[in-house]
Amino acid sequence: MAAPAQNLRINGDRLWDSLMEMAKIGPGVAGGNNRQTLTDEDAEGRALFQKWCEDAGCTMGLDQMGNMFAHRVGTDPNALPVYVGSHLDTQPTGGKYDGVLGVLGGLEIIRTLNDLGIKTKHPIVATNWTNEEGTRYAPAMLSSGVFAGMHTQDWAYDREDAEGKTFGDELKRIGWRGDEEVGARKMHAFFELHIEQGPILEAEGKDIGVVTHGQGLSWTQVTVTGKDAHTGSTPMPMRKNAGLAMARILEKVDEIAWSHAPHAVGAAGHIDVYPNSRNVIPGKAVFTVDFRSPELAVIKDMENRLRVAAEDIVEEMGLQIEFEKVGGFDPVKFDEGCVAAVRDAAERLGYSHTDIISGAGHDACWINRVAPTAMVMCPCVDGLSHNEAEEISKDWAAAGTDVLFHAVVETAEIVE
Repeated sequence: MAAPAQNLRINGDRLWDSLMEMAKIGPGVAGGNNRQTLTDEDAEGRALFQKWCEDAGCTMGLDQMGNMFAHRVGTDPNALPVYVGSHLDTQPTGGKYDGVLGVLGGLEIIRTLNDLGIKTKHPIVATNWTNEEGTRYAPAMLSSGVFAGMHTQDWAYDREDAEGKTFGDELKRIGWRGDEEVGARKMHAFFELHIEQGPILEAEGKDIGVVTHGQGLSWTQVTVTGKDAHTGSTPMPMRKNAGLAMARILEKVDEIAWSHAPHAVGAAGHIDVYPNSRNVIPGKAVFTVDFRSPELAVIKDMENRLRVAAEDIVEEMGLQIEFEKVGGFDPVKFDEGCVAAVRDAAERLGYSHTDIISGAGHDACWINRVAPTAMVMCPCVDGLSHNEAEEISKDWAAAGTDVLFHAVVETAEIVE
């Protein structure tokens, strides 16, 4: 395959303007975004993306999970498309770039090809995957998971949010349930651009992260049941404090993760304590332990040690405990050919780069199971993400999308 000429670059100003325009939809309270999946704000962001894609000459496909596929034709009607994209949904207190950069970077590739009058053998499809974040509907990467055959569509439709609203009902309500069978599309390759969501690239002064692997993830929801009681009048020996048991378990979670340093991590971000009153000893605690590692054996070890340690703690305290695996995926090794295309593009363009393991889950982790896949990462300030203060520079965005452009277009094959 012939590589694009070294002087070909995307329009960084146009990309940045698009990012800022999308950020106006579902603004957060502190400068970021709250555009959670299947909300009215999500629907508005989707409509803007569709308009931009159609203005760029694309036709929009929509499947039964709400995944969006903006198709730019290729010259060979029999050639499978090269897909590129990420997600438009955000955390409740999310930033302006997490996911969005990858979707609009895909659109910018198409716009740049149009500007330059370049045709490719393979079609190029800019993609928005539904519910990557998993905040409103667990698990994360839900729709790409259905696409890759990891979940059934009926199971996904039955996921409920905190108010008991189902994914299927809300997808229909906002008007973004398509007719296309999920997973019916075949891909020549898939590329995803994303901010790093970690501090390594900025700390090392690198422009580009060439993602070779993705960490595996395990989410275990733990429910500890004790007994509600008055905090003032219940003697210490007679207490069945679920909150205290949770604290002791979480100390073990930290200890377990540290035992597999430096690549393993563990914590609990989702925590509910009941009845959550100032003068009532907690009778129940529900929390989700998040373990991650690029090695499957390490994840299994951490899961097993969590169960043993937690059961010992609650038995000693006279409490009950339940475990439920509510999410997870095995570590990912991305396609060597696609990874090489990303690395070669960074070198060709003169950007400093380093191989990196993704610490977060991404739609690419599921799509890697059904198509050759790779990821490009750009730095983010202080490694901060899932926070309204998330920030990147215009130059970082342009560099990442330049590399994405070259990797995608080389794979899609320029027609002279």
